[in-house]
Amino acid sequence: MGSGPASRAGAILEVDLAAIVANWRLLAARAAPAQCAAVVKANAYGLGAAPVASALAAAGCRMFFVAHLDEGIALRQAIGPAAEIAVLNGPSRGTADEFVAHDLVPVLNEPGQVAEWSIVANTSAKQEAAAAILHVDTGMSRLGLTAAEFAALVADPPPIRWRAVMSHLACADEPDHAHNEAQLARFATVRARLQDIPASFAASSGIFLGQRYHFDIVRPGAALYGVNPRPERANPMQPVVRLRARILQIRQIDSGESVGYGAAHVMRQAGRVATVAVGYADGWPRSLSHRGCGYLGGKRVPLLGRVSMDLATFDVSDIPPAEARPGAMIELLGRHYGVDEAAADAGTIGYEILTSLGPRYHRIYKPA
Repeated sequence: MGSGPASRAGAILEVDLAAIVANWRLLAARAAPAQCAAVVKANAYGLGAAPVASALAAAGCRMFFVAHLDEGIALRQAIGPAAEIAVLNGPSRGTADEFVAHDLVPVLNEPGQVAEWSIVANTSAKQEAAAAILHVDTGMSRLGLTAAEFAALVADPPPIRWRAVMSHLACADEPDHAHNEAQLARFATVRARLQDIPASFAASSGIFLGQRYHFDIVRPGAALYGVNPRPERANPMQPVVRLRARILQIRQIDSGESVGYGAAHVMRQAGRVATVAVGYADGWPRSLSHRGCGYLGGKRVPLLGRVSMDLATFDVSDIPPAEARPGAMIELLGRHYGVDEAAADAGTIGYEILTSLGPRYHRIYKPA
């Protein structure tokens, strides 16, 4: 079997870069003529910012969003100077020079950031590199200028070259939610005050609300990685990840015996249980205890008992022993059981399943 990393790994995570590129192209076509950026924050939602962004850049993506300054610096080193990189959380105090040095575009979310960036913009040697994105809150109440702060900024414009103005939808995954139209109306008012500046409003789900929401730049994230942007409909995105966990041991367990911590699962009848090398330390949620599943030989195998730190147990009673054996792999994520299905069983969202995928997995990147 060999002694390489894949053969030693307790679990293997395959990331399909071609599927990510195909998803980006689908979103770009839907949003055209708006520019389609890519959100690669949180290490590209857990899948690897450097390989993901490199594949997207090769496919034509020219604008990326990250959350933190250090993410932006690392991404700049990975993809070079050709693409724009915007940092959503903006500059913390004293970091403006690092944004300029690494050619990063800050998103300015509050008056203090605007004031500090104005000092950079006033420095003649840095003016060309001092573009920024203005974030105005239209109903998320999280980041962004309030209506009063925006009015004050328009009344006394700072010396900043605005790359764009943006806002963020709170309920885009619920197409009929009244908050979407309310936020759109507020953002249209903002845009009217800054008519010569590109505008960005829609992320993954917002793209599917229609052209009125697209403006000049869309910035999909989760949909790139296969999460359904329209939960009420069939998923238009290609699946991106496949996670397989190695069987460490097969146990024959009698009726009435318990499995796992807390003796929380008791066998109703005798059967075989497979223990695999994945647990909550790997990002496989403990909330999947008694609820999750895997697939072996194309057949569903229920998760039994509690997920522990390094291990999980599955009922393989209906799988032939030649298939359910130590060394074989149970598929935890894939075409049979996707990110959204796992999230539903865990009582969370696909975003959390992806961003929790841990560093102990051996990762394989299928090329674009």
